Amino acid sequence: MQLLIAGDLVPTLSNIELFNNADVETLLGEKLLSLWNLADIRIFNLETPLADQKYPIKKCGPNLIAPTSAINGIKALKPALIIAANNHILDQGEKGLKSTENLFKQHEIPYVGIGDNLSEASKPHIIEKEGVKIGIYACAEHEFSIANEKNPGANPFDPLESLDHIQALKKKCHFVIVFYHGGKERYQYPSPYLQKVSRKMTEKGADLVICQHSHCIGCFEKYNQSTIIYGQGNFLFDNSENEYWKTGLLIKVEIKETFSIEYVPVKKEENVVRLAEGTLAKEILEGFTKRSLQILNENFVEKEYQKLAEKNIASYLTRLTGKGKWLSRINRRVFNKTLIKQKYNSKKLLSVQNIIECEAHRELILAGLKENIKE
Repeated sequence: MQLLIAGDLVPTLSNIELFNNADVETLLGEKLLSLWNLADIRIFNLETPLADQKYPIKKCGPNLIAPTSAINGIKALKPALIIAANNHILDQGEKGLKSTENLFKQHEIPYVGIGDNLSEASKPHIIEKEGVKIGIYACAEHEFSIANEKNPGANPFDPLESLDHIQALKKKCHFVIVFYHGGKERYQYPSPYLQKVSRKMTEKGADLVICQHSHCIGCFEKYNQSTIIYGQGNFLFDNSENEYWKTGLLIKVEIKETFSIEYVPVKKEENVVRLAEGTLAKEILEGFTKRSLQILNENFVEKEYQKLAEKNIASYLTRLTGKGKWLSRINRRVFNKTLIKQKYNSKKLLSVQNIIECEAHRELILAGLKENIKE
């Protein structure tokens, strides 16, 4: 049995007519489409609601949307399963989510990771073929798309619940694949926490953990006889010319008695995706392997993440002032990053640290923020 797993897919204005017309040959190209069709099971993450009217929720960041007509191209890709637990699936509110679910059901496309409430969203999906059961569990970090006990959305990762879900799923299946939508965008290594969580998932029964969301190719790790992929990159998302957005990986899984994994590089070519070949394919895989070897070095993950933290702290502090990008630019260009240091002395930084780090403070401030946003 062969599975082919792709990363984030979003139909955009630049290629919506190709999706509307189900023109997958143009979207993927002859070589990639041939490889795609050879798989027994095809899976990808749909990172946008499908709706014809906008019902944008209050959030920071873009509210993605694609028209319902895009389902023609999505169906033509013949997915055995669509992953929907991500940070954009609720961008158009409950109506946008319901529109998406209705289209999946109408076109008989299985999906996982969303639902009318937390109980529904956390349900796994089991694929059975030739007597082999593959359990799929999908969850996302807490952003603006998350379901709760009463409201619809995506399944959140909860260390008190999700790990039990994975363990229970393993008891029912021969193999378990976990999709975790999280991590820092455009960062090619795991954070210490992401690595810890992913490793714990393998200890609970996951044979393969795939971290999506970063929009870049990261690295992989063999742990506890399982494989963890920290960053798969996009499948087809024509939204940026950033270098990281231009390449991605397909994960080819051969299932016999055990898992056998192969990585297939792809590249963005204007508004479509193509199989990466030759020098480019070699460079992609060599970089992927190099980073995978780097994270094996003691304290590498922690040290690299600390560099990222130091690079981004001024930006986060300007956001906490409520002044946004303009203050960040003034701080960087005019004051050589000293303005924010003056505003946040050690005492104030300790207060910020305590609010974020302490569970009681963090829970209270989040509850207050959410209530004020409603008002």
